[in-house]
Amino acid sequence: MPTLKNVMWLRISGICGVLAPFFAFALIFLAVMSYPQFSWLDNALSDLGVVPGITAVLFNWGLIISGGLCFIFATGLFAFLGVKIGGRLGAFFLVLTSLALVAIGVFSESFGYVHFFVSVAFFVFLPVSMLFIVGAFWLMRQMRMAVFTLSTAVAAAAPWILLVLVRYVSGVAVPEAVSAFAGSVWAVVLSGKMLEHASRSKGQ
Repeated sequence: MPTLKNVMWLRISGICGVLAPFFAFALIFLAVMSYPQFSWLDNALSDLGVVPGITAVLFNWGLIISGGLCFIFATGLFAFLGVKIGGRLGAFFLVLTSLALVAIGVFSESFGYVHFFVSVAFFVFLPVSMLFIVGAFWLMRQMRMAVFTLSTAVAAAAPWILLVLVRYVSGVAVPEAVSAFAGSVWAVVLSGKMLEHASRSKGQ
């Protein structure tokens, strides 16, 4: 039976998993609206992080806050997915994903290669973490969550693979947004499962 401490942490982690995408997308879109010159087809989202004034503040702090919330969510997965090695590896890579997200906000494009490295790390670690978690759900015989997680992992990776094969936009804002949205949908659904599990465990 889960301990009260684990149940409480599952609840906190689940709430953070819901809040993280909200803060990220809300502040990113506010940043976009504050900078009319931004182009979804020609720019990278990170271009917003070096625009002087409120635009950079909204964008960078949106990533830092949501990355911190994602970190708490990721640590909760260690308890939720149990001792399955796939789950632990998936949670570990999601922790790295959240740290990379924070780093994107801290190290803006003005930091050059450091920004490039943490940006690539975020968009690589995100689908990798999901693929490990697919295996954990499969071993737990949660087939619907396994299929859903696999689908969102593919959706997160597909815009980048397609961009390499067919340069469908000159910038990277579109694949960044699509990939992040896929990860956000997955995080919200998984957070709901964590909150549901915490409620059931508390009632036992």
